[in-house]
Amino acid sequence: MPDDRSAETDTSRHSIIPRKVRALIRSDETSLALLAAVIGAIAGLCVAGMVFVIQWVHHVLFAVEGHEVSGAEFVEPLRAFFVPALGGILVGLLAFIHQRRKTLQIIDPVEANALYGGRMPIRGSLFLVLQTMVSNGVGGSIGMEAGYTQIGSALASKIGKLFHVRRNDLRTLVGCGAAGAIAAAFDAPLTGAFYAFELIISTYSIGMLAPVVVAAISAFGVMKLVMPLPSFQVGFAGALSLSDYTLVFFMAFLSSLVAIAMMMTVTFMERLFAASRLPVWARPVVGGICVGAMALVTPAVLSSGHSALHVGFGAYYTAPFLLLLIVLKILASATSIASGFRGGLFFASLFLGAMLGKLVAIGWMLAFGLQIPAMVVAIIGMCAMATAVLGAPLTMSFLALETTGSLPLTAAVLAAAVVSSLTARRVFGYSFATWRFHLRGESIRSAADVGWVRELSVGRMMRKDVRTVLVDTPLERVRRDFPLGATQRVIVTDYDGRYCGMVFVPDLHRDDGEVAESLSDLLRFTETMLTPDQNVRQAIDLFEKAECDALAVVENRSSMRVLGLLTEQHALRRYSEELDRRANETNR
Repeated sequence: MPDDRSAETDTSRHSIIPRKVRALIRSDETSLALLAAVIGAIAGLCVAGMVFVIQWVHHVLFAVEGHEVSGAEFVEPLRAFFVPALGGILVGLLAFIHQRRKTLQIIDPVEANALYGGRMPIRGSLFLVLQTMVSNGVGGSIGMEAGYTQIGSALASKIGKLFHVRRNDLRTLVGCGAAGAIAAAFDAPLTGAFYAFELIISTYSIGMLAPVVVAAISAFGVMKLVMPLPSFQVGFAGALSLSDYTLVFFMAFLSSLVAIAMMMTVTFMERLFAASRLPVWARPVVGGICVGAMALVTPAVLSSGHSALHVGFGAYYTAPFLLLLIVLKILASATSIASGFRGGLFFASLFLGAMLGKLVAIGWMLAFGLQIPAMVVAIIGMCAMATAVLGAPLTMSFLALETTGSLPLTAAVLAAAVVSSLTARRVFGYSFATWRFHLRGESIRSAADVGWVRELSVGRMMRKDVRTVLVDTPLERVRRDFPLGATQRVIVTDYDGRYCGMVFVPDLHRDDGEVAESLSDLLRFTETMLTPDQNVRQAIDLFEKAECDALAVVENRSSMRVLGLLTEQHALRRYSEELDRRANETNR
């Protein structure tokens, strides 16, 4: 792992920020909070600009006024079908460019904080924002929240690197950018702050509280001044009885199952597109045609569903239409993501959960009678399903609080969020973001900083000053060169320096009636070795599996050239030291 201090020394010579200012930000919590306020304001401006552009694009392409297309009562059939279909060509072109530009790396905030200490490439982030806006603008059934958090976090990362903040502070600033983006998009600063704590930073400490909350409030204020959006404010002054919690828990359980079905549908559709062997650029065209066909039934399946959620809260829908709307939205979102449209499922999950809540309210009323408004059930379903998709129960509980201002309802939403989260983790095991990482082969379960584990590699920990012997060296000579007590083990190679195995020195001098004729008769761990690119956890796992306390390190499994030796004791000590160091940085 690179030494932070040496890296800072090298980069500080070329910084445009004066050294005194950088030192103040690094040493003073108030200054860091002020920097977070600036980041929040920038995130709020970015969200406002993106919302304005999307609304204008929807006005031009779909001929709707004042809102996104999903809330429109009617969209001309030709526009509903052909805009997503033809828009898929542009989405496919962007996918083709990204495929050809191997250096255009895209890292989302969760991955950046988990693996890269908060470092996000700005060019790749801007490209992702462009893809998200184009996908949403042409009617792809995905949300803009991925684009909002990407631009907010990427700019925060860039600013943090300009000030050369510490690794842990950079991760916090990335969370500040995401907090500001969500606070501005949802008109909910507490929701934005806890979105950052639960999803982007994946931990909470007193030192992180001030900058994250300040960033969320700053973005919220900027959005109010620049481009106030319709809020989700829903009045509810009543209370929920204990008997109502039966419905709450049923709603939470059902919402989590539907959320799991949606995530599995995305995976199924991706495999379907992969099996079709269509080129990457052609898949969005097919996906756009499918979404356009569903939009002929109802325009609510288009775009993120932001306006459709506002309309759906107050509209009267029959049970068959609600069921049809839920099925179509799941299929449209899964098809959009699987075919190459860029975006997230956050807002889709809110919309689906609310519609599922209204559907359950109708059924519950007919079966048992309903003592609470159907709107309350819709809010519980909305937050429960989003919790299953995001894995953020406190975030959704604060969204309910900021939406309704009702503490009794917030308590019910928190209970539902906990049940939904536990069900999703027990049945499925992942949130949508971590499921996507799992499919890519990444072992990321949250944004907790595990990047240092990769940086603490075998190559950095191994000893290079190891003695080796040739495999055909006579035993008497080896015994003479390695007497008892001189060392514990000897690495054996051939004439090309290729690893053959290890010999324990006590085995060389053993006198128990078993006579070895050559050195090769004493070789151990001939098929077990480490490579310099393996991380400390992989090394420790291999030590346990092989039941040994030291292993040879080879260049790779093709050349088998010996580079050094790593002991289990040293690996465990370095791992423990880094764990303590990271814990101290987080809790400072």
